[in-house]
This record gives sequence, C-alpha cells and structure tokens, in this order.
Amino acid sequence: MATYTFNLPDIGEGIAEAEIVAWHVKIGDRIEEDGRIADMMTDKATVEMESPVSGTVIKVAGAEGDVIAIGSMLVEIEIEGEGDGSDVGGAPVTETAPEPEVIEAETPKLPPVEEVASAPVAAPAPAPAPAAPKAAAALTVVDAEASAKVLASPVLRQRARDLGIDLTKVRPSEGTRIRHADLDAYLNYGGTRAGPGRAADEEIRVIGMRKRIAQNMAESKRNIPHFTYVEEIDVTKMEEMRGEMNASRGDRPKLTALPILIAAICKTLRDYPMLNARYDDEANVVTRFGAVHLGIATQTDAGLMVPVLRGAESLSVWDMASEIARLADAARSGKAKSEELSGSTLTLTSLGPLGGIATTPVINRPEVAIIGPNKIVERPMAVDGAVVIRKMMNLSISCDHRVVDGYDAASFVQALKRRIETPIYIFAD
Repeated sequence: MATYTFNLPDIGEGIAEAEIVAWHVKIGDRIEEDGRIADMMTDKATVEMESPVSGTVIKVAGAEGDVIAIGSMLVEIEIEGEGDGSDVGGAPVTETAPEPEVIEAETPKLPPVEEVASAPVAAPAPAPAPAAPKAAAALTVVDAEASAKVLASPVLRQRARDLGIDLTKVRPSEGTRIRHADLDAYLNYGGTRAGPGRAADEEIRVIGMRKRIAQNMAESKRNIPHFTYVEEIDVTKMEEMRGEMNASRGDRPKLTALPILIAAICKTLRDYPMLNARYDDEANVVTRFGAVHLGIATQTDAGLMVPVLRGAESLSVWDMASEIARLADAARSGKAKSEELSGSTLTLTSLGPLGGIATTPVINRPEVAIIGPNKIVERPMAVDGAVVIRKMMNLSISCDHRVVDGYDAASFVQALKRRIETPIYIFAD
C-alpha cells in the first residue's frame, strides 16, 4: 500500500490560507476519485475540494473551523499499490490537487437583513455545521410526519432533532421557511423541547460565514466612528402610486417598495455625493462614485450576504425589481458570483416585515454610509388639523463621522423624505 498526500492547492490569487468549513470525509472512510473531501472558505469564495485518487482516508488536517495554509496537507489517503510511498503509479506521493471548482461566492462584509416590507425567497440548505450536543434526558419522539412538511434546511432539522424540538411548533419570522434565528427565538422566548427536565446547554463553534461576519462587524465598529440619524416618513402616496403601477404592470414583475425607495435614494444622492463613497483610511483618500452600486443586505441560511445592484441610478424600477429578485435568489442558492457580491458603494439593509421602531445599522467598511428603512405601518397622524390614518415608515442612516458630517446626513434624509412623500419627484428631473 502507498500513501497519497493531498495538499491544499492555490485556490485564488493572493490567498495564503483557507478555513475548513465542512468535512465530507473522516478517518477510515473510503473515498473515490473525484469524491468530495471538504469545503474550504477564503476571503473571496467557498471552494469544494475533490480527491484525485481513490483510497481510504488515514489522516485529516484538522477540525471544522481550523485554518490551514495553502500548500499544506489537507488529507492523506492510503491507496493500492506497491513501493516505499515515494510514488503512486508514477505520480509523486505529495501532489498538488487540480484547480478546484468554486461553488459559492465571497463572504460579504456587513450587518442585517433583507428587503423592505416583502420579498420572501426560499433559502437553500447551508453547508453542514457541527451538530449540537444532545439533551441528557431521553427525548420523546417528535411527530416526524408533521415535521417533514415544515420548510427547513437539513442542518436545521438535525439541530431540532438533537434538541428534541417539534418544528411544527416553531413559527417562521418571514415567509414559510424556518431559519436558525426562528429556532433560537423559539428557545429563548418560551419554546419547549420534547422530553422531561431541563434541556442541555449548547456550544456552537463559530465557523465559516458566521465567523467572517463576526470579524467584519468587529473591524467596522472598531475602526469607524458611527453615528445614526432616524426620521419618520409618510409613504401613503408612494404606496398608492405603487399599487397603481402594479395594477397595470402587465407581464412585468410585481413591485415591492424597495425598487421605488432605491430610485428615490439614487435621485437624492446627486446632491449628496459624500454618502456614495469609500474611505481608504490607510491612504487617507475618499473616493466619491458617480455610479450607485447598491449593496442589498440579504439574509440566507448560511449567514448574511450582500449582492450588489450595479448602476442602480440608470435602472428603471421594473429592471430593479427583476435584478433584485435574481440577485437574492443567487445569494440564497449559493450561485452568486464573486463580482455580484463585491464593489458596493452604499448599502441598504432592512428588517423588513420584522419591523422595529428604528435600527442602528453597522457600516459596510470601507463604505461611509448605510441606509436602513423599517417596516411600513399604519398610524394615526395629524394632517391639516385632522387625525387621519397614514402609512408611515421610519428610516435610519448610519454614517462614518470621519467623512460625513451630521448636518449632511440629516439634510440628505430630509431631501429623501420630501421626494418619497411627493413621489412624482422620484421620477421627474
């Protein structure tokens, strides 16, 4: 028998190391040629490693969450053959693997969440995560047939089984698919697990995309002096206009509030270019961009991703609606390309139907601002001396105080408010 050493190949220009986010084999497993070994995450992509030989895995580099250097051993495989281990069928024992296939686009740098007031899209299953510890007490059998009808990823189903939770009791916060955040909320706010006694504590290792998000958020808050400004906006007329546009849309996609809000933002940015910018704090250079490449924070089962709506200022609201849906689907299915998840000049993030009075979003470094519209709700308002019901939306903006003054941020939001409350000015020059 001979040993084949599979070294981690160069999986991207300038990449020196990669994190193990999922193993598909363990010591003692038989693996066939082209079989999956592991998923490796870099700053730019998640890459699937495949075996160039068939054999038995006898050694692995580490556990999920460990970081290994390019060129170092990932796995050792025992293969059939004679010799002292210096060659295998004429090939050297230690061989760099062929170019891998990129299966998931880059990890974005950002905070929360999703679209304004709607746009649920089914989320795919994320890469396998470490299983949670099982409760010490014996768990009663959950209604498997009922749980099977619930929309949830395989990883979440396994976690629920380990915890003894009936997924039919968990309420999804958005759409019909249950996410890990919904399961956490169920546990934290009165949810019960099957079986007697107190459930066991969970220890979940922070790896992969969640680890990247944690690092990016800490870096942003550590380096950027944030300030947040909040204003309420009457969107009654905008919503009436949106309803009329949808009524006559024909075969065009249905409009949510998001494309119209983006159109208003792009039009207002013409007078406030300091917000559509990036700050290189090492070179002390601020770059103001003519085009608006808008990052749209999108929640997926694997974590937060930020697909970029490029040249948003030149798109119609109908084109925006189609492109936003396409980008969101690509992000959630893991098919987004690297260029679709990078290069944003301003980011928009919203808790959508989850609502909230106000948010204090974290800036997507090196950008200098992030805008957070909140849920549209009906509230009694005083209009011309009378109390009437209006559709209201709070809007937050966080800015980098090194680049953007509070006066400029407030002036931008007030100008945006006037445009949204009189929506003809969104489309009129």
